[in-house]
Amino acid sequence: MFHKIKNISPLPDYRLSVQFSEGCTKIYDVKPLFERFPIFCDLKDPHLFSDVTVDVGGHGIVWNDDLDLSCDELWENGVTIETPFDGLMAFSDATTLWALNESTLRKAISYGKLIEGVDVCKFGKQWVVSAKAMRREYGEPRV
Repeated sequence: MFHKIKNISPLPDYRLSVQFSEGCTKIYDVKPLFERFPIFCDLKDPHLFSDVTVDVGGHGIVWNDDLDLSCDELWENGVTIETPFDGLMAFSDATTLWALNESTLRKAISYGKLIEGVDVCKFGKQWVVSAKAMRREYGEPRV
């Protein structure tokens, strides 16, 4: 399955909180990279370490032109943690993962296929849907 990073946050002790678009959060420990790849020792600088961003498209993270990590590395070697937001995703992420149009999900709400307050919820202008409801109605993600 293809994974996409939604958000990245630096944590103490050279760890990263990685939120994936499918509603999963993992903690990735950067310290083992210091021994395996000396270039990563540059991240011992707290200012550089905190400058981490998600790359365009969500396929990895970057600190600068020399330091980056792929989405696959973060997924495979990160430790899944539980958060109150597990299993929730924006309509835009759900439509990408299931190869649907947002209008399909909006119609599913109006037809009662996705139930507001149970399967979906609106926060401001943003609709959020549970991965469980998406799997129930549309099967496994296609991407």
